[in-house]
Amino acid sequence: MSFIRLCSVEDVPKGTAIKAVTDDLELAVVHGEDDNFYAVYDECSHAAVALSEGEVDGRTLECWLHGSRFDLRTGEPTGLPATEPVPVYPVEVRDGEVYVSLTPSNGVMPA
Repeated sequence: MSFIRLCSVEDVPKGTAIKAVTDDLELAVVHGEDDNFYAVYDECSHAAVALSEGEVDGRTLECWLHGSRFDLRTGEPTGLPATEPVPVYPVEVRDGEVYVSLTPSNGVMPA
C-alpha cells in the first residue's frame, strides 16, 4: 500500500479537522482528541456538505448541517440522520508529516 503526503501535523491542531485535496479527492484530515490522526471522505453521506467544517468529538466527526456523526475509525454513522458510512483512509504519521493511502480501509467508495 502506498501513502502520499497530505500535510504537516502542525497544520491540524488536536480536536480539529482540515480539508486536504489530492488526486481530485477531497479528504477531511482529523486530529482526534485521542491524539491520533484520521482521514475520511470530506462529504457527509446524508447531505453533500463538507465534514471538514464539522466538530470533532472524541473519535467522531459531526456534520455541521444536520448533526450526523461518523466514527473516524470505521466511517459508520453514530447519529442520525445519516444511515450510510463514509469512506475512511489509512493514515500514517512520519517525521511530523501526515500521509494517507487513497484506498479506503472500510471498502466504502466515494460518491
